[in-house]
Amino acid sequence: MTRDQQLAAACAAEGLDPNEALQIGGQYVALLQHGQEIHISGQIPRVGSQVVVCGRVGESCSEAEAQRAARIACLRALVLLYQHLGSLDGVARILRLNVYVQSAANYTRQSEVANGASALLYQLLGEAGVHVRTSVGVYQLPKNAAVELDMVAIAA
Repeated sequence: MTRDQQLAAACAAEGLDPNEALQIGGQYVALLQHGQEIHISGQIPRVGSQVVVCGRVGESCSEAEAQRAARIACLRALVLLYQHLGSLDGVARILRLNVYVQSAANYTRQSEVANGASALLYQLLGEAGVHVRTSVGVYQLPKNAAVELDMVAIAA
């Protein structure tokens, strides 16, 4: 399967449509390209108008649910790239991924949550999806989302 077909299948499994405009929540742009560098604003696990994975990881949200949240947020970022470039073939490389995990006080496995997004990038983009990453625990995220992530990519 092509990158775009794999994206469509992964999106369908989560109820996303890669051809629909994604809802954002404020006075900003979701994607900004400067030269070949593309910056993706923070994405939460929103499907349509609903945030589908909420809560504090290690309390009201399990690690497996948080990994799914990271995957959905990453799919949203990839959909933005797909829509902007016309195809995921236009992505030469994912440079950086930052993953913020709404964490319980004693929860320290933020990197395992972030693996939900990192694995998806490698699955869909192969070596072009290999990236540097920061994963951090935070007290709160917008809309009570369990995870938020942002990304930097390079256009082909």
